[in-house]
Amino acid sequence: MKMLIFLSFTLIYSLGNLYLFFKVSDISGLGLYENIFLGLFILLMTFSPIFIHQYSMKGSEKKSRILLHTAYLWMAFIVVFSPFAVLLDSYNFIVQHAMFLFGKSSNSAAIPAPYTFFVPFFLSATFNIYGYFEAKKLWVEKLTVRTSKLPHGVDRIKIAQISDLHLGIIAGDKTLTKVIKKIEDAGPDLIVSTGDLIDGPVNHIRYFPEKLKRLHARLGKFAVIGNHEFYAGLKNAVKFIEESGFILLRNSGVTLDKILNIAGVDDLGDTGNGLPESATDKTEREILASLPPGIFTILLKHRSDVIDDNLGLFDLQLSGHTHKGQIFPVNLMIPFIFKYHTGYSKLSKGAAIYVSRGAGTAGPPVRFLSPPELTLIEIISEKNNA
Repeated sequence: MKMLIFLSFTLIYSLGNLYLFFKVSDISGLGLYENIFLGLFILLMTFSPIFIHQYSMKGSEKKSRILLHTAYLWMAFIVVFSPFAVLLDSYNFIVQHAMFLFGKSSNSAAIPAPYTFFVPFFLSATFNIYGYFEAKKLWVEKLTVRTSKLPHGVDRIKIAQISDLHLGIIAGDKTLTKVIKKIEDAGPDLIVSTGDLIDGPVNHIRYFPEKLKRLHARLGKFAVIGNHEFYAGLKNAVKFIEESGFILLRNSGVTLDKILNIAGVDDLGDTGNGLPESATDKTEREILASLPPGIFTILLKHRSDVIDDNLGLFDLQLSGHTHKGQIFPVNLMIPFIFKYHTGYSKLSKGAAIYVSRGAGTAGPPVRFLSPPELTLIEIISEKNNA
């Protein structure tokens, strides 16, 4: 599945770059040599993220950051430019053929060719410039959940949820410092990471665990594996997370001071049917059913998939992964891909789910109408607030 998604995206992205080549060539009237140069340049930009990732394994952090920003901003430009350009060209195609059928000229109704390039160009540039700065503004989202399951004398529990931070060359020290500062200001009782704490290989961010280790919460810090932890190399990712002071819940659960149950499962969306190395073979239902009943139960799960048979065994599922689409027009498609794609939703049997937009970015350092977030969740006792 992972390879199929990768190949599908690569094909669509490559076609978008090819489409840009024909658009530029068509309106500019370039000669043979200019077209060859343009084609080689676009070809290089198309596959530059792959080349640069390989370079970043051994190259300098500063150069890698500049090159990756360039490559991914180009990607974001193509992702927005292509659908707008296709929409305008489709309109012209329909108008021209409709007018031909009626024996009339389409010149008055058709959009001039330069406009079909410059309008999408302007929109893509505008969306992505805005999105570049939106991606740097970390929001603090607050959620209150009332329950009768907290023990007597415990009025509330404050939880800080980090999701999809994607620490790496792009989401670096400044991003991490901002997240740590907001968590420290909030003073949570519990800190959780719902996957994709890192983005890929950890060779440029080996000093980050020391910074994350300074975060403390009286009930502890817990994390689960997301799909990007697998991309980073599971062994390195596990080491990074544990050195950051998190307890990894890999298809397991614990009870915290008889106050809360917390369970976590590995993200298996990209690993096929078999469990990854070192994870237990327990099912999600078995993990939840093994926890003491009558205690508020939190399920950490990177993807926002909800198993209906497990409803009633947990009170709140915390997830991420979707980024709320992150960039246009992907965010228009996300609701059709994920049933629970952002925010808080009540489920049946007293359960609920919260899906974070994530604190970082995957790929392009751009967010459009999907600002990054740190989530603060207060579990409040109904018994003591009746």
